[in-house]
Amino acid sequence: MHINLISDTVTKPTPAMLDAMMSAQVGDDIFKADPTVNALEEKVAKMFGKEAALFFPSGTMANQTGIKLHTQPGDQLICDKYAHVYNYEGGGVSFNSGVSCKLIDGDRGMMTATQVEEAINPPDFYHSPLTSLVCVENTTNKGGGACWDMEELKQIKAVCEKHNLAYHLDGARLWNAMVAKQENPLIYGKLFDTISVCLSKGLGGPVGSVLVGSEEMIHKALRIRKIFGGGMRQAGFLAAAGIYALDHHIERLAVDHQKAREIGEVLQSLTYIRNVECIETNIIIFEIDERVMSGAIFVEKLKEKDVHIIGMGQGKLRIVTHLDYTSDMHNRFIKILKGL
Repeated sequence: MHINLISDTVTKPTPAMLDAMMSAQVGDDIFKADPTVNALEEKVAKMFGKEAALFFPSGTMANQTGIKLHTQPGDQLICDKYAHVYNYEGGGVSFNSGVSCKLIDGDRGMMTATQVEEAINPPDFYHSPLTSLVCVENTTNKGGGACWDMEELKQIKAVCEKHNLAYHLDGARLWNAMVAKQENPLIYGKLFDTISVCLSKGLGGPVGSVLVGSEEMIHKALRIRKIFGGGMRQAGFLAAAGIYALDHHIERLAVDHQKAREIGEVLQSLTYIRNVECIETNIIIFEIDERVMSGAIFVEKLKEKDVHIIGMGQGKLRIVTHLDYTSDMHNRFIKILKGL
């Protein structure tokens, strides 16, 4: 039995999702003439109470577009040191927008409003970059699927308004956070100027992310997406998968969260596991006691049993539960862990 827990991006479309894709009405989205893409964009915009939305081939492109919308070359954005836009987007902040990052030493990828305010450069001090944007990631990938506290997000919003800063949310796994904390997307829509949400992680879609914002912002985003090479033609086949995922795969994320917690409990019971970080959603980050077994050997032992996980560096390992990780796989994996 092949068990792939490297990421929640490894899922394949379900039979019902494939049916929805193959029966989709399509057109040329470059001319905004694909009815299924238009329907997806309207659906996601409405969910968050925003005026408009735009479909992207990747979350990285959606985030990079969001950053470019809110900044000018030479500006600086504020984000946590674990932020995806800084660590895992190929240096796109500097390459695409000519912007630098002021990194905050937060907790599991989450910073406080006080830290944000202290990091803002004085706008009249022209020797330092002009701070123009605050970026937040929910859930935090490198932080182990941690969920932000809504009150802290609101306080950061107040700081942004006080200092005339834009506020962007990298919501690649926002669906997980909203299920875990029973939150309404409209709350996020009110807080953030732009939000990117991913369809190809927990929701199990094959491709795509959506950026939401004001009508003006999304109109500008259309040009930026074109510059980045993100325009697609009959993208409705992919958009149909996204619509199906939004209709059928959000609430079931709670199952992934439960399985992650159960894996964490087993890991904590093993003598050679040094630490298991707090598990809130579908990501488990843990450390091996190197005096007993190296992380590389642990990964290899699992690989021999056709179980695949990933190392994150600095002695940390990661497991991610997802739509294609079945109950039979879960029971087998638990048995394997106990027997190592």
